Amino acid sequence: MSKPSSFSLRGRKALAAIKDERDASIVRRQFDRLGIELSAWTPGAPAGAADVVLIDDDFLPLATADARIPEGGAVIVLLGTETPSRLKLVLDLDPASFLIKPLRSAGIYAALVMAFERLERNNDIKHQLAKMDARLRARRVVLTAVLQVMQTHGLAEPAAFALIRRTAMEQRKTIEQVAAELVAQGQLPRAAG
Repeated sequence: MSKPSSFSLRGRKALAAIKDERDASIVRRQFDRLGIELSAWTPGAPAGAADVVLIDDDFLPLATADARIPEGGAVIVLLGTETPSRLKLVLDLDPASFLIKPLRSAGIYAALVMAFERLERNNDIKHQLAKMDARLRARRVVLTAVLQVMQTHGLAEPAAFALIRRTAMEQRKTIEQVAAELVAQGQLPRAAG
């Protein structure tokens, strides 16, 4: 399944916790034009899943667990003041974008696109880190396998690693898979067939 473009907003879902009725009306009108389904949200109230959450900085800090912003969506903060203490509260939310109050219709689309793009990039980075972490953990198994081959076959470290690599290539497996099998079985796995 292909990922939706950050520029494509139609059909997305949004939650908005906005105190000022004028700002809320501008957001409703603009989201209607963009084809975004908007639900009003009060921090602390149960919230459904959303692709984006707009939170007014007047609701900060979100002190209780049930007041927390629903996970999974991009967060856009509506800033009314730029004091360091308020900015610190905003940064705690790790927002993907922001808008300055009082709101205008101009800038809402850009804030949404930037928020979705940042969320996508963050998710890619998290995925890459998870893969790297898994490979790092697998390296420990490879090291154990190399030491085992060195002891079993009386080889130096480069030759032991080359033997594992050659076995992996012959069996069309990754070095990590062959190393795991070697550690589990106590000997190099034999090719099937």
